[in-house]
Amino acid sequence: MRGRGRHAVPGWAALWFVVFAVAYGTNVPTPLLLHYRATLGFSPTALTTAFGVYAAGLVPALLLAGPWSDAVGRRRVVVPFVALALVTTLAFLAVPAAPWVLFAGRFLQGAVSGVVFSVGTAWLGELMATTGDGGARAARLTAVALGGGWALGPLVSGLLGQWARGPAVLPYLVHVALMLPALALLPRVPETLPPEHRRTGGPLVNLGVPPGSGRAFGLVVVPIAIGVFAFAATAVNVLPLELEPVMPGIGVAVTGLVAGLTMGTGVVVQPLVRRLGTTWAGAIALALGAAGIALGLLADLTGAWPLVVPVSVLLGLAYGICLATGLTLVARLADPAARGALTGTFYACSYLGFFVPVLLAVVGGGHSFVPGLAGLAVVSALAAAWLATPAARALVTPRPSPTPPERPAPRGPAAPHPAAPPPPG
Repeated sequence: MRGRGRHAVPGWAALWFVVFAVAYGTNVPTPLLLHYRATLGFSPTALTTAFGVYAAGLVPALLLAGPWSDAVGRRRVVVPFVALALVTTLAFLAVPAAPWVLFAGRFLQGAVSGVVFSVGTAWLGELMATTGDGGARAARLTAVALGGGWALGPLVSGLLGQWARGPAVLPYLVHVALMLPALALLPRVPETLPPEHRRTGGPLVNLGVPPGSGRAFGLVVVPIAIGVFAFAATAVNVLPLELEPVMPGIGVAVTGLVAGLTMGTGVVVQPLVRRLGTTWAGAIALALGAAGIALGLLADLTGAWPLVVPVSVLLGLAYGICLATGLTLVARLADPAARGALTGTFYACSYLGFFVPVLLAVVGGGHSFVPGLAGLAVVSALAAAWLATPAARALVTPRPSPTPPERPAPRGPAAPHPAAPPPPG
């Protein structure tokens, strides 16, 4: 079997790198938006639209890719879209000559991400299950791959875009250099969904929500999912645009730093989720998000751009805890036969947060993000309060399996009491 040699990279490790490499590329254009604003004359609304159009390509892909992979297998869905990720990155090189490519490229990046992140997450979880690792560890590894890629991509891009020659070229070539080994590693990843276990028939769009879990998913998982990128997008896209006038000569680099710090904090915080407990983690994440947005509003009103550093940490904590908590809840709720569909639904909900910068720009009339930031802080605080209630926590608390009734002790002389067996596990 492929990838089974003595010195071969394990299939799960190869797939982990593929997911990381694709995630790296998704945020490479983000710090360069300020460069494009200066060289191509884009307005703030156009830039937030370029950021949000990513979700327009991503959400349909998320909803379709999971059920598609449940029907035809993981490999047949993921491999062509990993190749498309490389092609899309090369297309961004044409943006200075053809500005419309920025919007088309972001849309294609969204479609690629929707497929690779949803199906790749399910695929990685199945590969980890075959090695005896639980779904929680697979969720943490996935969060590290995604968060690590999302953090390093804009950080490197921002530094190169600010000070390197060819600021609109070199950041993309770095991603090309990552994608080539990722494509070479894909043949080592074995298929985990044999034909006899694939879904046949059924609707084209399958949300994958098991019967009886609709309220838990809609009332608990969905708010957590939206918080993932609502907080990250606010840190990475809104604040740098608003504070650019007080950051002369360093705006692109600061944007890359903000993105790297936000996403990197989200990776570092992953182990904390287990200690917080899944039923409490969502409320804590949204409360941290509300605090971060409030501090960002203060930075916006005062022009104190160094505040973006603690804002990035707070919103990174919120993003990371939301992501790990949501993936853990999905693993807990999912029917194994529809894991790809439910994972895709979770990511579709999470990427709705990419529209938040556009919404904030519209609320402010395209001139100020202040009214939108204030409203987002209030909504986040209210959502945190709801998730902290006993009713919300009860929806996602695992119910203990019923214990069989004890059989009465046999009558007669007492028998010698045998040693108790060790507890399982």
